[in-house]
Amino acid sequence: MTAKAHPHGAEEFCEEGSRLYAHALHWGRLRRSDASAAPCLAELGLLRPDPGDADWLRPVAPAVALPALLNSIEDEIAQRRSREARLAAAFAPLMELDARRAAVPDSPMISIHMGFQRINAAIAEAMRGASQELLTIQPGGFRPPDQLAMVLPREQELLTRGCHMRTLYQHASRHSPAVRAHYEQLDGHVEVRTLDEVTERLVLLDRSVAFIPASTDRTVALEIRHPALISYLVTTFERLWRLATPMHPATAPGPAPHSDPTNRQRTIAALLIEGHTDAVIAERLGVNIRTVRLHIAKLAAALGSESRAQLGYRIAESGILHSGE
Repeated sequence: MTAKAHPHGAEEFCEEGSRLYAHALHWGRLRRSDASAAPCLAELGLLRPDPGDADWLRPVAPAVALPALLNSIEDEIAQRRSREARLAAAFAPLMELDARRAAVPDSPMISIHMGFQRINAAIAEAMRGASQELLTIQPGGFRPPDQLAMVLPREQELLTRGCHMRTLYQHASRHSPAVRAHYEQLDGHVEVRTLDEVTERLVLLDRSVAFIPASTDRTVALEIRHPALISYLVTTFERLWRLATPMHPATAPGPAPHSDPTNRQRTIAALLIEGHTDAVIAERLGVNIRTVRLHIAKLAAALGSESRAQLGYRIAESGILHSGE
């Protein structure tokens, strides 16, 4: 049998290959010379040498051939990931060198800091040079006490120099004794406000330098000194600040926004309409998933909904998303 042109790739299966494979299955073997017309059979592992006769090939069951191919792909992926890790480790010192170069005058006004230690050191250095104000946004409803204890001396030193300090948290932080105790210990011009949702973490000093995360795990941060970007971040902070509710100094007696079910449920209803899961809503509001589900249950009861799909319709029909405007 004369071999024909066989231009397709290894992941494809041609008509000739299908015919020859069917022949091999029927007779239990296939001449090696005939198999040359469809090299895809060997490439896909569907034929193997006959141990008793080198001129013949035997068919391999698809259920055996496919896992072998998939395993080889998984091995290749693992090797590539290992190479990615090695390359990242090799480039890390070079990126740090470039970040240091970027920190000098006349260099680009955005620097990269890698690792919590370097990030904290850069923020601490910027705080030592601040003379006017510190603006921060702290997402999530919980900050570890050891983390708060670490920043307390730096913040107090900044306040002692006469700087002002304003911080935005999420409403869930009102339930944190550690957060409340932290601000009670500080002596100086300190204000804290809360919202249901805030942006990612932000540290902004003297409206001249800012730090924002550059990775989801916050192990990489950007130090920003570009005037246009700083102005944008300041504007964002001020707009959120005007919408927020004071937490420290203490407000007048009365229910706080986080305990007002109407405001919280309106926020959750909006996120439900956007199609977010309970887990995503809990993360965005900085509360646990049980709290979210409790509010959803209250919404469903109030609107007479018997299913989640129906709840979305009832929310849209009720107008509660516009009742607070």
